[in-house]
Amino acid sequence: MLLESLNKLLNQSQERILSNLPSSDLTKNVVSEKRAILSPTKALVTWTEPKSTGRSPGDTYLVRSGESEANIDWTAPNNKAMSPEVFAELWNSALEVLGKKEHLYVSDRVIGADPSYALPVKLVTDNALTTLFADNMFRPVPEGINSSILAENGFTLLVLPQDKIKSKSYDSEMTISIDLDRKLGLVYGSNYCGSVKKLMFTVMNYLTPEKGILPLHCSANEGVDGKSAVILGLSGTGKTTLSADEKRPLLGDDEHGWSDNGVANFENGCYAKLINLRKDKEPEIYRIAFEEQFNPNTVIIENAMMYPDGYFDVDDERLTANSRCSYPLTALKNYKPSSCSDHPCSIIFLTADANGVLPPVSKLNSDQAMLWFLMGYTSKLAGTETGITEPKSAFSRFFGAPFMPRNPEDYTELLNKKIVQHNTNAYLVNTGWTGGPYGTGKRIDIMVTRSIIDACLNGDLEKVEYREDDRFHVSVPLSCPNVESSILDPKNTWSDQEAYESRADKLAQEFSTFFDNNFAQVSEKLRNQCPGK
Repeated sequence: MLLESLNKLLNQSQERILSNLPSSDLTKNVVSEKRAILSPTKALVTWTEPKSTGRSPGDTYLVRSGESEANIDWTAPNNKAMSPEVFAELWNSALEVLGKKEHLYVSDRVIGADPSYALPVKLVTDNALTTLFADNMFRPVPEGINSSILAENGFTLLVLPQDKIKSKSYDSEMTISIDLDRKLGLVYGSNYCGSVKKLMFTVMNYLTPEKGILPLHCSANEGVDGKSAVILGLSGTGKTTLSADEKRPLLGDDEHGWSDNGVANFENGCYAKLINLRKDKEPEIYRIAFEEQFNPNTVIIENAMMYPDGYFDVDDERLTANSRCSYPLTALKNYKPSSCSDHPCSIIFLTADANGVLPPVSKLNSDQAMLWFLMGYTSKLAGTETGITEPKSAFSRFFGAPFMPRNPEDYTELLNKKIVQHNTNAYLVNTGWTGGPYGTGKRIDIMVTRSIIDACLNGDLEKVEYREDDRFHVSVPLSCPNVESSILDPKNTWSDQEAYESRADKLAQEFSTFFDNNFAQVSEKLRNQCPGK
């Protein structure tokens, strides 16, 4: 009934509907509707209210009912349940508000570059900027979409970014809610562009495993041999930087699927962070955001400090540290237009270990890869949050916990199957500290990490000897081309060997405790690979 109510509204509002407008028209409407102003390069610069500068986990829900209920891990803190009745009330409230709007934008796109499993999505909103963002991030509908195995799962997304919820049965002004059984999504009261992107990413992460497709929160690029490489990592680990390689065209920087056909981007664009951006480290993002003028210019700069003269201060985080830039892949100089590639030669898990106890690179067997994929470890640094005086371990399952709703084994077992079937090498690469923890040691040099990544991808690390680390359950190479062998064993870089042992034991115990508290239902073989076990 909910979808029928929307269709009824659309049928009654034909004269107000702006359907699948070209990006040039959307850009004009964004400015005329005062959703954004123009930068010196004609990029669209916008600011959200303080409550909408990032994701809102407390307002993000999955409807608990129907067939999907048994497939979702309701013990995970990010999977907050909403009743079908409350969702219906909010949906109908949104329709009532939309019915009073001057214009309605309708956009038909898909999620997924591989047409064999592209997911149709219909976006309905009153906001030109939201529509343009979706055009940047979601892909055009390919020919033969009806042949997609997800064609019958077509999703409808209702977005009211500027309006606030007023409800006696719902205690917030905003919601980002998904009804997987009725194939509906609702963004109501959040004008953070990322809410739209992440809602649909969550939908794909739920749907694809049932079809034998592994969703990955990763960047991906392609070598001269036509094989891909995928790089997973949480914020601050260097995922975007390390995937930008002039020798390897980019497939995408954030969301991909690994199917029987290979690896394919889910998206049509990038949504890059701008805070502390440096031209020498991220030249492509800097060029797109601040230097080049495109025609039409669909670049969206969100929540960055821009002064009246057009100068951007990317270090100013008074509004938020989550300033962003959305742009289509076509803005890049080195990307693969199809966004599809062969099966990966390597899968790389990045971690920025601020304890200084993990090796710069380790090789993982398939069971170990499942464990590190499940744990999604990195460090939060001292000083980043009030009360943190030492590095704090952060775990995010599958390197994207808020967007991976299914039961854990649905993802880990599929990863294991893919790695074994396609003989994919798995590595753990530490981009964090060496010679001691944060505050004592130093960050591993980016050029050293690049040499390690090269060795992972070109097969050099298949030709060296390894030692087994029984504490962290990884294999550590004794040598790596263009990398000093002395740093490959982190203990060798510490002046105080006893301090290293103590710190390493502490981190291993944190792994063990987190595993026990969150993954009691996971198989014994994974438990045996957990550090501290």
